[in-house]
Amino acid sequence: MITLSKIFKDGELFNMDLMKWSDFLELVIRFSFNILIILVITRLLYYSTTKRKDYFFTYLMIGVIVFFLCFLLENVKVELGFALGLFAIFGIIRYRTNPIPIREMTYLFIVIGVSIVNALANKKISYAEMLFTNLGIIAVIWLFERVFFLRNLSVKEILYEKIDLIKPDRYEELKADLEERTGITISKIEIGKIDFLRDAAKISIYYFEHQINQTDLMEGTKYRSDDDDD
Repeated sequence: MITLSKIFKDGELFNMDLMKWSDFLELVIRFSFNILIILVITRLLYYSTTKRKDYFFTYLMIGVIVFFLCFLLENVKVELGFALGLFAIFGIIRYRTNPIPIREMTYLFIVIGVSIVNALANKKISYAEMLFTNLGIIAVIWLFERVFFLRNLSVKEILYEKIDLIKPDRYEELKADLEERTGITISKIEIGKIDFLRDAAKISIYYFEHQINQTDLMEGTKYRSDDDDD
């Protein structure tokens, strides 16, 4: 018969330690440091320019999960293979509708890489080296986002009803119509799914952020022609 004395033996529960204060404290410190770095990258650098809450939430949660996976399985002798496997798994993530854009995939790669580094850094690596690595990544992102590439190319999806203008030979007419109705200068247009039954098409318009200050108002906007009111 199993008794409590057998279950709780020498501070263990089913051969697992109930508490290792030094390891627990290390987990708390490393997790706090990692979540701070992830928040700086995703909230201050990414979200402040794109306003994409869906990707912000995704990056944050993936960073948390990857960190705990790596940290708690650190003693398993598959560190390198495990890390590369995570890159392979998350590196090929695709949402059901559209593939993740290159810029968002880059941030995903950064979040995974930073979480792995912060979780698997062993005693051969000092905290100063780990801090410099994280700050270096943040600095490079900031330089390219805010200094070198001041004109951030953004994209919005529009449900467009004038499908007769989506023909390649009427590109300039399509662009002129969209610019007149949105009030922004469009850099590029991509035609997505076309619904001939509803005479509508999903169109992605690309523009530089500095040209408009209220881009969030366009999120999910459906444009209709004046003829629809007849």
